[in-house]
Amino acid sequence: DEEDKEHEAGSDAIFVDEGPNGQTEGEWNDLWSLEVDTKRETRLTESENRIGSFSVAPDGNSIVFTARTENRRNQGNLSEIYLLDVESREIRQLTDNRSPEGRLTWAPDGRRIAYEAPSDGEWELRLDKIWVMDIESGRKKIVSGAFDGNIRQFVWTSDGSALLFSGLQGTNNNLYRLDLASERVEKVTEHEGSLAPSSFSADRSMMAYVAEDWSTPPDVWVGPTNGDNGTKLTEANPWVSTDIALGQSRLMQWKSRDGREIEGILTLPAGASEHLPLLLHIHGGPAGVFTNTFNARTQVWSGLGYAQLFPNVRGSSGYTDELLRGNMNDIGGGDYWDLMTGVDAVIDQGIADEDLLGLRGWSYGGILGGWTITQTERFKGASVGAMVSDWTSEYGPGFNHDVSLWYIGGTPWDNPEEWRYRSALTHVANVTTPTLILHGMNDRTDTEPQSMMFFQALRDQDKTARYIRFPREPHGFREPRHQRTRDVEEIRWIQKYVRDIEWEPWTRPSKDSPKVIS
Repeated sequence: DEEDKEHEAGSDAIFVDEGPNGQTEGEWNDLWSLEVDTKRETRLTESENRIGSFSVAPDGNSIVFTARTENRRNQGNLSEIYLLDVESREIRQLTDNRSPEGRLTWAPDGRRIAYEAPSDGEWELRLDKIWVMDIESGRKKIVSGAFDGNIRQFVWTSDGSALLFSGLQGTNNNLYRLDLASERVEKVTEHEGSLAPSSFSADRSMMAYVAEDWSTPPDVWVGPTNGDNGTKLTEANPWVSTDIALGQSRLMQWKSRDGREIEGILTLPAGASEHLPLLLHIHGGPAGVFTNTFNARTQVWSGLGYAQLFPNVRGSSGYTDELLRGNMNDIGGGDYWDLMTGVDAVIDQGIADEDLLGLRGWSYGGILGGWTITQTERFKGASVGAMVSDWTSEYGPGFNHDVSLWYIGGTPWDNPEEWRYRSALTHVANVTTPTLILHGMNDRTDTEPQSMMFFQALRDQDKTARYIRFPREPHGFREPRHQRTRDVEEIRWIQKYVRDIEWEPWTRPSKDSPKVIS
């Protein structure tokens, strides 16, 4: 009857239940359906799984989802793909490996799925590829092998012959088309910046997307998926281009100590290009990447008169597997020299004053930043956030299991010398740079005692250091007041120690303030 047809046409919403604030660590979750009209909820799975990605078949009768049956820390690689029959609730496992899968999506014919995974065997440090699986036979293969870069959102074309995907190559993000018969990848858009599709029309002829670049804040556009020009729908921040003298950014390449070519972004303040203070930014990850996108904090530093270097060191994503794997078993080695040779290149061009150098980094950026100030005295001020200073003591409490697999090698008991050597705490006596340390007290990725140890070691040697702990904050800060405090304290510190400028733009709130240890 008509009611059944409406149900089959998709009147139900499928969702995954989550814990408070999305924090489901140590808990199981399940798939549910919600009947939109009646608001009646139905639980579809009742097993001890940790469910991640899912996709509903075109006919609504089946759901593919990823799940891991062992909800242990650092076991994301144990997820597998499963097929759920909505009516019978029977579940069939489709993969059996040690590689994480995600971004599941059904083909229009309901017989195939596309998904993302680095491999079909062991979990490897590689860029994710798109795979296509035949549901009935279970046969699967990589179809995006011709693409080097980060693959983001992807959708099937309406006839199922191709996939449209958002891809990052280097610093630019564009729309690509992958023909499944030939496995040929075609770059559809030629945007210098980031063009990130978020929604597609049913026939895949149109898309809504967000476009931005170094000097243009993000806005919503709509346009065809054949590469023709789109139409801008929003002007969210018109005052940025009219009222602010924006810093100007450009790509820069240089040779590292071993001859490897490294790319980065150089941003100069408006109207200035010589003998400037230089702020070195270090991205997170290690497989993070600096991209051609608008960043308000970058413009704040430009307004303060700093040249800024954003290096995509070895270990960065968005390029090739070779670069991504470039710091395997060598964290703090080649990646450190990528930073130093980049700074040298900016100085050699007459842009930066070698006596006015600062650095800042968060997560892996805080780790490599902390390492850097134990290896050189050239920086006059540093800000390191969410760092790991001692790898051995972080082996249990943190989420850095991949460190033992990839970035250091071995374990603390079979390779103790290397784990000790790669730790900034081991070399902390070498630090001369005044250092600001920042950390969230609820950080489960890089745990907060790591920063406390590094600060305590600096203080015990009468080094210039300040430590600020932020209550309730996880690895990435959420509360606006804390974000503002973090940014202002960074500016104050760098201004004071790099340029000898006292900078006090505000009074810190007295209620529930971050915990400052000086």
